[in-house]
Amino acid sequence: MQLVVARIGRAHGIKGEVTVEVRTDEPELRLGPGARLTTDPAANGPLTIEIGRVHSGRLLLRFEGVRDRTAAEALRNTLLIADVDPAELPEDPEEFYDHQLIDLDVVLADGTEIGRITEISHLPSQDLFIVERPDGSEVMIPFVEEIVTEIDLEEQRAVITPPPGLIDDSQAVIVSSRDEEASEPGNDA
Repeated sequence: MQLVVARIGRAHGIKGEVTVEVRTDEPELRLGPGARLTTDPAANGPLTIEIGRVHSGRLLLRFEGVRDRTAAEALRNTLLIADVDPAELPEDPEEFYDHQLIDLDVVLADGTEIGRITEISHLPSQDLFIVERPDGSEVMIPFVEEIVTEIDLEEQRAVITPPPGLIDDSQAVIVSSRDEEASEPGNDA
């Protein structure tokens, strides 16, 4: 099975290093020296990591055969893909690979069916479950502990406790600072 573990960013310096946007919780395992990764687009790879280092909080990599800024810049936006045994699980029991979560049923704590996870969207601040509802519509659910309270791989379900309005727009609570200003004494807005 293949997992996207990083996306190459811009070139760093003149010796072929690149910044990478890490998309794995195990960068030391997947992005270490000697790791051979396939790429998307495939024409840019495969790439073998020669060295890696952290600089100002960002991971920098240099690949075998990439020796200058021009070659490094040509790799920009390339996805790095690792081959992973499908039976392999993350070390932390609270972490999951995307393939483990896709197709899980999403239910409320009382068992009410919400839908099925069809995609995981990895954003800088958090991950989102893209859930297809029984009527064909989609809802996005933040994959955060406060909302996703349980992942049960044996039962193939994710249990959620959504805040008002996340699942049903009619339950949304709309708060506007303009409403507060208009209700203050002396405001004839």
